[in-house]
Amino acid sequence: MAENQNHRQAPAVDLAEQERIRRDKLAALVAEGKNPYEQVRYDITASSAELKGNYAEYEGKTVRFAGRLMSRRIMGKASFSHVADRDGYMQVYLTRQDLGEEDYTAYKKMFDIGDIVGVEGFVFTTQTGEVTIHANKLLLLSKSLKPLPEKYHGLEDTDTKYRQRDLDLIVNPETRDTFIKRSRIINELRNYLNERGYLEVDTPILTPLEIGASARPFKTHHNALDMDMYLRIETELYLKRLIVGGLEKVYEVGRIFRNEGMDASHNPEFTSIEMYQAYADYKYMMDMIEDMYRTVAKKVCGTAKICYQGTEIDMESPWERLTMAEAVQKYAGVDFNEWETDEQARAVAKEKGVEVEEGENATKGHVLIAFFDAFVEDKLIQPTIIYDYPVENSPLAKRKPTNPAFTERFEYFMYAREMGNAFSELNDPIDQRERFTRQVEAKRASEPGCKAQVDEDFVTALEYGLPPTGGLGLGVDRLVMLLTDSSTIRDVILFPTMKPKKN
Repeated sequence: MAENQNHRQAPAVDLAEQERIRRDKLAALVAEGKNPYEQVRYDITASSAELKGNYAEYEGKTVRFAGRLMSRRIMGKASFSHVADRDGYMQVYLTRQDLGEEDYTAYKKMFDIGDIVGVEGFVFTTQTGEVTIHANKLLLLSKSLKPLPEKYHGLEDTDTKYRQRDLDLIVNPETRDTFIKRSRIINELRNYLNERGYLEVDTPILTPLEIGASARPFKTHHNALDMDMYLRIETELYLKRLIVGGLEKVYEVGRIFRNEGMDASHNPEFTSIEMYQAYADYKYMMDMIEDMYRTVAKKVCGTAKICYQGTEIDMESPWERLTMAEAVQKYAGVDFNEWETDEQARAVAKEKGVEVEEGENATKGHVLIAFFDAFVEDKLIQPTIIYDYPVENSPLAKRKPTNPAFTERFEYFMYAREMGNAFSELNDPIDQRERFTRQVEAKRASEPGCKAQVDEDFVTALEYGLPPTGGLGLGVDRLVMLLTDSSTIRDVILFPTMKPKKN
């Protein structure tokens, strides 16, 4: 929306000049004793959504409304503006007769697009049917010293969008909608778990040791204790200690930190939800995650069949469930059950052009994982649960009683992307210590200088007795990407990790 006809014809003014003009206006206002930054409160009686959604209730009544001035159309003694609040735009009708000569002149000459304003007036609809506030009072609540991007092009530069999310939210309504929906998604996840008796808890973000997990942590130093500490790479070990303590059903919405690469689905700082339930197993968690996704999608999107990047993702129908071995046989044509030795498995990998390590890191389990990565994951577009993972890459999952080479673990995939991970939790402290020890040794061997340790406190907790437990973790950001049709994780994290811009 152009400010007015005259401005459309006026010669362009560079940004520095526009900022100088705005500062001059501010100085003039302050000199007149009208410093807008002195305003400390403005009581709002209705939002744009309330006014438009319940027009019959507000028609003809006086309301107080506030937001950012986004357009002006000045027509001599009367003008129209659009003011934006969180929910959208509200049209405001202003006249010299209603505001008075002084205030109407100030509106025309001292107000700018981007200013924060308070409006008081009665509600009506124009001849075109637009809900409008007929203003009798207009107050400048905060002066914008920088001009907004041009209305019709918005803020399109992705680097600027991520660095200046505040500006992105002002001028791009679709960005604002994404993050409002993100909040709703997290609330619905909480509602789902709370209604089923789960207790939300908080566990430490700073941890005293680096564990043997493959994820690389961020390291810091605690001055008072004179010790190195690490930002958590998961919430799992603390949450399972709470199950030992008898809380039985717990979950945490947690910020996780991993000092690793960045791409369309990875940010070094991200949000997960991990949940643990005593006396449940991974099959129980399979049923729960299907129901949870359907429920949340319906609550937020109105349907469990959503369009993501041009592809329909059907969360309503039963999800396909395959063991990892079945998935590899389906998509790679290779039968794990025919491999009698590690050497035979490596020979099949070489024949199929699948790269695997040598020696101890090339067991049948490792080869199966390599085949899955090479042939399967990119085929899993519709919701698919892959279960029964080799013990080699599942150090916290319980072994299958019928086949100890595999664990009761599953991951689920959508749009060729891993969305979450679940186990029947390992509760044998002796087995757990042995797996932790091997994991730590492997990490120290591959990363010189690594100080990874076995988490003895967790093993001690297991020695007191962890009941049979099902656990599940899901990536909140990837779920938000799915339900908002966002192609990159940076579009669903308000302030994604960025390298500082060089001045």
